[in-house]
Amino acid sequence: MMTTPERHPDIEIYIKAHPLVRIEQWLRARFDTVEPAGSTKQGVRFYLSWQGQRLPALVVEKAAGNFTSLWFDSDQTPWDRDIDCAREAAAEFECEVRCIASGWKEGDEPDEWWSITPSEEKTILWRG
Repeated sequence: MMTTPERHPDIEIYIKAHPLVRIEQWLRARFDTVEPAGSTKQGVRFYLSWQGQRLPALVVEKAAGNFTSLWFDSDQTPWDRDIDCAREAAAEFECEVRCIASGWKEGDEPDEWWSITPSEEKTILWRG
């Protein structure tokens, strides 16, 4: 019997070497609406809508080396888990995308991440 994967409470991925403008283009194609909500020292905030839900998102360029963080602060995204979003982004951007390997449960290895490219998926130890 196949079980449904647990939905993560939020989604965060790290996209290698892609600027904010390209990520915003993808968001506009992927979501019903995209409203810029201003910049902070942390990054650029957006409010997205998808299937009637309003989702806050944050983009932080060079959050970890050459990786841009994209965080959806909601469990009502098009994806159940971080890895689902990372797979879609890797295909869209044709680059490496990273995400946490688990759903942040007690006892999980905090430095274990998925490294996903259009041709390969593997777990790595990444310490930012």
